Amino acid sequence: MSNLKEINWLASIAENWRERVSLGRQPHAVLLTGPAGVGKRAMATWLVQQHLGIDSPATPQYPVVALEHADLRWVRTPEDKQAIGIDQVRELVAGMAMTSYEGNGKAAVIDPADAMTNNAANSLLKTLEEPSGNALLVLVADRKGHLPATIFSRCQRIDIVPPPEDQALKWLDQLHPGSSWPEALRLAGKAPLAAIAALEQLETHAAMGRDFAGVASGRVSPIDVASRWQKLDTAFVLDWLARTVQYAIVRSSNGGKYGNTAEIDDSVLKRMDRRNLFCYLDTINRLRGQPGGSFNVQLMLEGLLIDLADGLANCYRSSPGGELPELMV
Repeated sequence: MSNLKEINWLASIAENWRERVSLGRQPHAVLLTGPAGVGKRAMATWLVQQHLGIDSPATPQYPVVALEHADLRWVRTPEDKQAIGIDQVRELVAGMAMTSYEGNGKAAVIDPADAMTNNAANSLLKTLEEPSGNALLVLVADRKGHLPATIFSRCQRIDIVPPPEDQALKWLDQLHPGSSWPEALRLAGKAPLAAIAALEQLETHAAMGRDFAGVASGRVSPIDVASRWQKLDTAFVLDWLARTVQYAIVRSSNGGKYGNTAEIDDSVLKRMDRRNLFCYLDTINRLRGQPGGSFNVQLMLEGLLIDLADGLANCYRSSPGGELPELMV
């Protein structure tokens, strides 16, 4: 997997961009949205290469090569923080107003844009609406729902979706023939680049599946499972839970005719009210949307798994955007 490989499901987006440029209609602010692992960062790198006149392939490639250039700025979440702050954005705005070093304009990538604080996002609005000179701002967001409407209205949105399954599997098999790509792709929510990481974690996924099934059927203690899962990355666990419950909802909706939800036995799934599955997913997604460190991970996992052990009988939808006070630190 060391050789660069064309991300072929991005070819039509790249072609559309080149056409816009040839007609002089390229936007100055772009918002790349879509689930993690569909190639948004590769697309962002390719866009700034095109804008700054850096040699680039016809289509974005994998793996993404770190790009450095005098007229390019990257804004990311600091290692010791959970959000992109206003000072970072103010520094970016000041830099974008400076004269281009190499004469092809300025470019910046904010990744992830949905990690900006409200003040940081507000300080960016004027630059998005009226950039200085020949500038291109690229915002990358895995969770578009976390961005304010004012950001949406000032950007050209490019939504990147996972390719058809057969195309994704063919692409992945060319990277590493004979691997368990169908299972990895399922675990990654159909996103090919996320499937590459999922392939390396199949054993972990399988162990979590056994734990989940054991808790759901009452064979395993939710407290013991919470202790094991607490040692894993919290975002990874919540993402896994969200996908697992989504598959369970699909299976529950069609009577088990389609979908693979081995994590919940049919007999257990039939006893669960589908409305409570939606409520459970809503709770998980709200936790996914909260910044790290804002809740006690052990208590959070225990609460979720105890609900599962009880067949979700006590799972009720709380008000949208409501807090989870019993889980807060």
